[in-house]
Amino acid sequence: MSGSREDELEKALLEAKARIESMVALHRDRSSQEQLITVVDDAYDAVLETAESLVEEARTSIDIIHARRPSRADRLRRRSDQVERDLLYGAKEGVAIRLLTTPTLLDDDFVREQLGRERAVAIRVAHMPPLQALIVDDSVALVVAESAAGRRASVIRVAELLHSLRMLFESIWKDAFRAGERFVFGDRTRAAFARRILKYLQAGVTDEVAARELTVSVRTYRRYVADIMCQLGANSRFQAGVRAAELGLLPPTPGAEPNGRGQGVSGGS
Repeated sequence: MSGSREDELEKALLEAKARIESMVALHRDRSSQEQLITVVDDAYDAVLETAESLVEEARTSIDIIHARRPSRADRLRRRSDQVERDLLYGAKEGVAIRLLTTPTLLDDDFVREQLGRERAVAIRVAHMPPLQALIVDDSVALVVAESAAGRRASVIRVAELLHSLRMLFESIWKDAFRAGERFVFGDRTRAAFARRILKYLQAGVTDEVAARELTVSVRTYRRYVADIMCQLGANSRFQAGVRAAELGLLPPTPGAEPNGRGQGVSGGS
């Protein structure tokens, strides 16, 4: 994303955090049968237990913003990274899960775990100010944010705040890059180049034509193809296409057959 776009998103995220803090302060001392905002003990185990409960209750969707680095106390008390990852695997079948995180917090082991999973977690990466949020079914959210008064964890059911979080998530998600691109190909430039090659393979473009479009020699193009296959752990061009679709680098081809066509992902020159 461009610098100006990142500045806009940071401003929006900071504004959302400020609104959350003000709404929490407003509702904190109110007593009612149905609390719209519930302050949670910000101790690591309490937050983890609350997150686990919300994940298990989810029926359709779980969206996560993971942009807050754990405090030193959290790191000392946390059970393990695997425990946190396993929370998401406790979701009911059919629940769609999306994770939005930062480059420094991206868990490559978790990205690897998604390869080939039938219920893979969709993961994207963007630069964001510190915030931790778990949005479940667009009806409830667990938010952990820093403020002048310190860190605060809250379960939120205020429709206005949930809508703001949803709009914020969708805005960042739209421009974030897929974790699979970073994991497989490295930086954005290399990922974009590799995706062009994969599209040529998917479309059945001959090596000669693709090389000419990319202004490289056929030999160099084929070396790129071989390198991409290696990065994807694929034994054939067709398998490379399948793996690329799994990673979200290419849209899946409806009704694709293993034998492919022409110079497509199933064959070579």
